[in-house]
Amino acid sequence: MADSEETINGGRVYDPDADHAFPDEKLNEILPVLLEDEEVTTLLEAQNVNAVTRKGYNDHGPKHIEIVRNRALRLYDLLKRGGCEFNGAADHGLDEADEAVIIALAAQLHDIGHIVHRDNHAYYSIPLASDVLDRFLPQFYDLADTVRIKAEVLHAILCHHREEDPLTLEAGVIRVADALDMEHGRSRIPYEKGGRGINTLSSQAISNVSLKEGDESPVLVEIEMVNAAGVYQVDNLLKAKLDGSGLEGHVRIVAVNTRSEEQLVERIEL
Repeated sequence: MADSEETINGGRVYDPDADHAFPDEKLNEILPVLLEDEEVTTLLEAQNVNAVTRKGYNDHGPKHIEIVRNRALRLYDLLKRGGCEFNGAADHGLDEADEAVIIALAAQLHDIGHIVHRDNHAYYSIPLASDVLDRFLPQFYDLADTVRIKAEVLHAILCHHREEDPLTLEAGVIRVADALDMEHGRSRIPYEKGGRGINTLSSQAISNVSLKEGDESPVLVEIEMVNAAGVYQVDNLLKAKLDGSGLEGHVRIVAVNTRSEEQLVERIEL
């Protein structure tokens, strides 16, 4: 989280040249190859068909994945800076540098199960991601470490929904980062076409989300709302995913209503 990264892009885009609180050489080797992988990029485009075209949900394609991946790495960096010890890679005897790799891979592949169906997509993502990882990881790891990295990536993918609680902080990062894509209608709550229900209003109510180094906790999530409907997303999506993630004691959420003329909800803290 060097000044260059914070100043240039507000921490919204992972900067390989920034001064991170974790060893980033392995991630910087793997990430450019991952982003150019033809199978992966095609999967990200295809997963939006069931989610958006057929089910009428908000974006779950390349843009959503980009936001989740960058926010996951930002969240991870802040947690490391705050002294949090991650256990996913460590439990397998992997290097600390592999933590960020696990997070980036899981963020990139967590929603590919949408190509099968939106419903229960986390479970469909597992065999699809497994095939991708079997092909992709041997470029960078031997067989034994390929198996170990794959195990942690699949665990994080499975736990990004709330049916299973994460057993690692790496998986917790993916679960929370997934919920942090909530600005301007790109949330993961479905909208109602042409309607004015709470899903529609709440998905349009969030104007900005920032991840910063906190005073009371390693991470401060600041959320700007343009009307009180945003509380629905903050409480029903983000708070619900933070609960059980393993990150509850490390992340503070502050949501502020920036429209002074509407005083129904001025500020909430979670």
